[in-house]
Amino acid sequence: MAKAKRNNIEALVNHSVNWLDDSGPDADIAISSRIRLARNIANMPFPIAASEHDKTQVAAAVENAIEKSGSLGDDFFAYDIEQLSEIDRQILLERRLVSREFIASRGGEVLVVKNDESRGVMINEEDHLRLQVLSPGLQLEVVWKIINELDNQLSSSLPYSFDEQLGFLTSCPTNVGTGLRASVMLHLPALRLSGQINAAIQGISKLGLAVRGIFGEGSDNLGNLFQISNQSTMGETEEQIIFRLSKVIRQVINHEKNARASLMENKRYFLLDHIGRAYGTLRRAYILSSAEALESLSALRTGVDLGMFSSVDLRQVNELFKIIHSAHLQRFAGKELNQEERDIFRAKIVRDMLSGKNDE
Repeated sequence: MAKAKRNNIEALVNHSVNWLDDSGPDADIAISSRIRLARNIANMPFPIAASEHDKTQVAAAVENAIEKSGSLGDDFFAYDIEQLSEIDRQILLERRLVSREFIASRGGEVLVVKNDESRGVMINEEDHLRLQVLSPGLQLEVVWKIINELDNQLSSSLPYSFDEQLGFLTSCPTNVGTGLRASVMLHLPALRLSGQINAAIQGISKLGLAVRGIFGEGSDNLGNLFQISNQSTMGETEEQIIFRLSKVIRQVINHEKNARASLMENKRYFLLDHIGRAYGTLRRAYILSSAEALESLSALRTGVDLGMFSSVDLRQVNELFKIIHSAHLQRFAGKELNQEERDIFRAKIVRDMLSGKNDE
């Protein structure tokens, strides 16, 4: 029975990230698909009302179920959030493995994650278990099959809190029912450049879906990155939720493709100038804020999608979207950095990764 490597952030950082791959369906616009399931163990107090002893029991039971089932394979990591530094906690957030609430840590929180970060379990977040599966591109149906299997494997050892009429019982009433939150991360630069993004967001919201930034609720839509997810978890089956969300996502992708084609036809030099200036900034800047880096990388990614750069690929740009954030920079620097130092080091990292490219 495989055992998790414990509290080793370095091992996680050194592994490649599955969901940043550029081989997924509609990868030019859909960066990743994610599904989370909220579950609680029967006859145990929910985390908000649980004692330290209760949380310890839950964590031990869940980790044992993961190891026994082999559901995360032979190579996986476990992180006791309370024992991690603030920077290492932020690294988990920047890699989209945890929520902000989870790393705030009231004690007893544990993350268990597969080495390629494609699947994992948050233990003692708002609920006892938050199962998560991530895959590149738009493939919610595939992700659902994977997480459903993971859920079945764990439920064979863990009795879930379930009501025949209500469904799965959760700490927050909005998650009662299926406990399912599905989302797709989209890159929508053309809708924004053409002034259509606000209308698109309003239309999506009217359909009962949520539109959030790169790190979920409360985060900004920097880099033209938008997460679109379901809000309702009750009254529909998991398959119905995923079908409805996928249908809307495909419509948004088509709108973005049409907006790109229209810009290339009607405002070609405006678009090319926008991309070229951003590439110049990334290649030559010596001070680069997080916001400017995200906006410039968004333009570069658009250029890559349009075939303007032969020696920069989507995987490389996706990787830059991840490592320009504060905690990753400080991990690579090997020390804490103030704001000015981070902006200088961020510029250097980007210049180094794009060096030797001769596309301008």
